[in-house]
Amino acid sequence: MTEPAWRSDFPLLANRRDMVYLDNAATTQKPKAVLDALARYYRGTNANVHRGAHRLSDEATAAFEAARETLARRINARSSREVLWTRGTTEAINLVAAAHGPLAVGDGDRILITEMEHHSNIVPWQQLCQRTGAVLKAARVLPSGEIDRDDFAAKLEEQPRIVSISHVSNALGTVNDLSSLVPSAKAVGATVVVDGAQAVAHFDIDVQALGCDFYAFSGHKMYGPTGIGVLYGREELLEEMPPWQSGGEMIERVRIEETTYATLPFKFEAGTPDISGAIGLAAAVDYLDDLDGEAIEAHEASLLAYASASLNQVEGLRIVGTARAKGPVVSFLLDGSHPHDVGTLLDQQGVAVRTGHHCAMPLMDALGVAGTVRASFSLYNSLEDIDKLSGAVRTARTML
Repeated sequence: MTEPAWRSDFPLLANRRDMVYLDNAATTQKPKAVLDALARYYRGTNANVHRGAHRLSDEATAAFEAARETLARRINARSSREVLWTRGTTEAINLVAAAHGPLAVGDGDRILITEMEHHSNIVPWQQLCQRTGAVLKAARVLPSGEIDRDDFAAKLEEQPRIVSISHVSNALGTVNDLSSLVPSAKAVGATVVVDGAQAVAHFDIDVQALGCDFYAFSGHKMYGPTGIGVLYGREELLEEMPPWQSGGEMIERVRIEETTYATLPFKFEAGTPDISGAIGLAAAVDYLDDLDGEAIEAHEASLLAYASASLNQVEGLRIVGTARAKGPVVSFLLDGSHPHDVGTLLDQQGVAVRTGHHCAMPLMDALGVAGTVRASFSLYNSLEDIDKLSGAVRTARTML
C-alpha cells in the first residue's frame, strides 16, 4: 500500500513515522505551506493592523484583509463584510447567541437543536433561554445516528425562532442533509445557524446555496492554526445585531456620553485580532484550493469504507453510528471494555485516537453509551494506517 501523495506536505507526520494519527476530528495537522506563512508573517511583517502610520502596519493590514477575502471566496459569501474572525466555532456560536439571540427570541419562544450537537451548540442556547425565558427543544436522534426527521418536523410545527444544527456530527460523522433541513426551518421563519466545524475540511461549502443565516467553523480542523475561526453571517442580520464585545477596533468614535460603532465586519472584532492566525488560515485555504477536492473526497470515503469493513471483522466490536451519509469518522466500542482503556492500549501501539463523550453527552445518553473510541481520518491517512488501527484493536482486545 502506498501513502497518499499529500502526506509529504505535513512535516509533523514526516517527523513522527512511529505514530498513526487518527484524531483529525479534534484537530488536523498543518501543511508546510501554513507553517511557512506563519513564519513569513512573524519574520517579515509583524505589526498591528488598521490605522497604522507606518509601512509594516500597512503590509500586515493588507495581508490580514486579504485573508478575509480568501475565506469569503472559499465559502461563497456575498461579501467579506459577512466574514467575522473568531477564536473558533465555539466563540462564533456564542456570538450569535449573545448578539442575535435576544433579538430573535423572547419569553416562551422555541429554539430547536438536535440531540447530536456538540456542547458548543447546546450550552450557549441554554444560557440564552435562561436570560430570555425561551425554551430549548432537541430533535431526537435514531440509533443509526441520524436525525429523526419526523420528530424534527413535529418540533418545527412549534415554530422555533432559531434552529441550530451541525453540518457533520463530530462524534459519529453523520452528515446532515442541510439541503432539506435548512429550507424546512426557514419555512417556519427561523433563523438557521450551522455548526460547520467538521465539514469545512472535507466538503466545499457554499453558504448562499445552503441558505443558512450563520455558518461557524474553526481553522484548526481544516489544516489551519489553532485559535482562529470564522463566523459567516448574513449581512442584513449582522447590521441589526449589537456588538458582542467592546473596546478598541470595534469603534468609530468614543465620547464619554456615547460611542459610535464601526461598520461591518469590524463591529464584532474588538481588540487586537489573531493576525497571524487569519493569515495562516488563508494559507490553509490556498493549500486546499490547489488540491483536487474530488480526489480527496474519494480518498476519505475509501478510508471510511475500508475502516468500517476492517473493524466490523473484529470480534466483540460494535460500530456506533451507521448513518447512510457519513464523513470520515468511525466510533466504536469493544464489549466489556471502557473506551479510555482501549484508547490507552492503542496509544501504546502508536495509534492516536480520541475516547470519551466527544463533548456530546446528550448524544451519548440518547444512544445509551457513556462514550466511544473515535478514529477520524484525513487526506494524509492511508489504508495502511487503517490496517495498523485494526491490528492494534485486535491486540488491545486480547489484553482487556
